[in-house]
Amino acid sequence: MAVKFELNLQGLNELMKSEEMQKVLDDAAIEIQNRAGSDYAHRTHVASFVVISNVYPDSKEAAKDNYENNTLLKAMR
Repeated sequence: MAVKFELNLQGLNELMKSEEMQKVLDDAAIEIQNRAGSDYAHRTHVASFVVISNVYPDSKEAAKDNYENNTLLKAMR
């Protein structure tokens, strides 16, 4: 059984930039940041078509820790 549908790009773009999507991604980034440690930070912003969340080392020590131990990668699991 084949199902055909028409993708509404305008609706998809609105969804991907919505406040609800920002909340979902911000909550996920906060969880990862908390698992990574206190020297990590996060930011969430709206790009042209989507919301983007980043978690990143916020100090030289955290950057070194992440480099040596893959802290952010492990915090995503």
